[in-house]
Amino acid sequence: MQFRHPYLRPSVLAAALLSVLNAVFVDHVRADEAPTGLDQIVVTATRTAQTEDQTLAAITVIDRVEIDRLQPATLADLLQGTPGMSIANNGGPGKQTSLFLRGTEFDHVLVLVDGLKLGSATSGTAAIQDIPIEQIERVEIVRGPFSSLYGSEALGGVIQIFTRHAQGSFVPNFSYGVGSYSTQRASAGVAGTGAQGWYSVEASHEQSDGINACRLGAAEAFAGCFADEPDRDGYRNTALSLQGGYRFDDAWNADLRAFRAEGNNHYDGSFSNESDTVSQVIGAKLHYKPTSDIALTLGLGQSADLANDSLNGVYTDTFSTHRELGTLQGDITLGGALLSLGYDWQRDRIDSNTDYAVDHRINNGVFAQWQQTFGTQSLQASVRHDENSQFGGKTTGSALWGWDFTDTLRLTASAGTAFKAPTFNDLYYPGYGNPTLKPENSRNVELGLRGKQGWGGWSLAAFQNTIDDLIAYDAAVGLPGNVDRARIRGVEASGNTTRAGWVLRGSATWLAPRNEGTDEGKLLPRRARLSGRFDVDRGFDAFSIGASVYAADRRYDDLDNTAPLGGYTLTDLRVAYALTDAWKLQLAANNVFDKRYETAAFYNQPGRNVMLTVRYQPGK
Repeated sequence: MQFRHPYLRPSVLAAALLSVLNAVFVDHVRADEAPTGLDQIVVTATRTAQTEDQTLAAITVIDRVEIDRLQPATLADLLQGTPGMSIANNGGPGKQTSLFLRGTEFDHVLVLVDGLKLGSATSGTAAIQDIPIEQIERVEIVRGPFSSLYGSEALGGVIQIFTRHAQGSFVPNFSYGVGSYSTQRASAGVAGTGAQGWYSVEASHEQSDGINACRLGAAEAFAGCFADEPDRDGYRNTALSLQGGYRFDDAWNADLRAFRAEGNNHYDGSFSNESDTVSQVIGAKLHYKPTSDIALTLGLGQSADLANDSLNGVYTDTFSTHRELGTLQGDITLGGALLSLGYDWQRDRIDSNTDYAVDHRINNGVFAQWQQTFGTQSLQASVRHDENSQFGGKTTGSALWGWDFTDTLRLTASAGTAFKAPTFNDLYYPGYGNPTLKPENSRNVELGLRGKQGWGGWSLAAFQNTIDDLIAYDAAVGLPGNVDRARIRGVEASGNTTRAGWVLRGSATWLAPRNEGTDEGKLLPRRARLSGRFDVDRGFDAFSIGASVYAADRRYDDLDNTAPLGGYTLTDLRVAYALTDAWKLQLAANNVFDKRYETAAFYNQPGRNVMLTVRYQPGK
């Protein structure tokens, strides 16, 4: 595991260039438009099934078709450039990766895998670098405060990752790739559906010699990894996902999902420089729908974030989180409205050689949500109360409104509150923890406009998020305290269209992430104030070609804004050739102009690199 000082939060800052699309269009979803124009079903924005067009929240959906087309090397590469997203990485693929959604902190985004919360209760983050891209079927990114549905952490939004699942009666798949830095990737799986049930099994393996994670000079500067180790920092990841479901009759059905990724990661550091990790979720759900107006769901699950660290082969420490989860949700149709009532139970346990004064806590949450459409207007309102054994009670709420004032234009507005519970490091880390800490709180307002015309779609959203009681070092007591405050303003734009066979997509984000507390007026670190992405693709019978350009403006790596990180532009190229209906050959060239850049000070990023992949998947 990479260096995890409990109170050196990544400093972040901003700047990026934007992508411009075919004159002036923008769209709220980066996912490929299907030729049929069918709208995808999403669940993250409401905890109920609805189409993308119905959602009132700002949402981005990336499906497997787009993942295969873009050929991203990692999940972070896939997410980079989506509206509101900034990413900081500590030395390339496999290394610690932080997500900053809409300018909020790296631990202010909730990550779900197949509906189950994934993350560390000690650091407060999810190890997204350990989720292989080959295991992913779809990603839903919902931006805005969603504690009123999910509880802690959803200040900036929710990212839900769905692992590969059945798409036909019997669909096998296989891929093998080789690339720069002695990288090898392989995956194989099979999925199918029958009259009463479905199943999916997917296995993947990746290994690479990697790059030198931390550049020389970090030891003298006492920054970055705090060590000088000029070597290759490789990684290895093996993952398996299993899914299955069965319909007993018209009223009852059940499903089981499991995902586990085991990794070995080398990096640079003075306290540890190698980590063996496990990211795991296991869950089961029972669904009961006695009538068309009533649906009940009972879910039980477990997630784990495990890490054993060592220094030059000698064991140093363990930081592991075990999380038990339970949920009961009822959805009741009342006339033209949908009422959802739910109860969530969560127990966090930590296992570490570090002596925490408290090593477990329980959270009980109850929530209610009302969704209704009145002619051309729609409403979504929710409220939730969480009772935590560590800090007591917390109530959050949100309201979203939409007005379809023409057949192609929708105006949206929303307001909501959210919170983030302090981590075990915040509370109990020896010599640093402060058990009197309160949750961090936020208030968010947003105004949006989106359109969907025959030529494509676009969206525009402006928001302000005020975060109080941010946890930072309090010099008055020599401990962390609820002493900071931030105000984040931003505008997001995105869109897609097709012109003369060329599929064009783009997004741009402007942020003003200001610290209003101890460093008043300073920019929050590692957030890009201006960033954007532009994708272009074209198919020519068996061939397809494409390119992506991502740009980010200058930002800072520290709260004092004295350590700038330069702006940068990355260009990726891709080509694919369908050998047969089932076999495809893909070639991706990333960072083709060999740009040197850093998203976190002193941490190197990959230079020019290529990946050649052969894929097999017969027609569904």
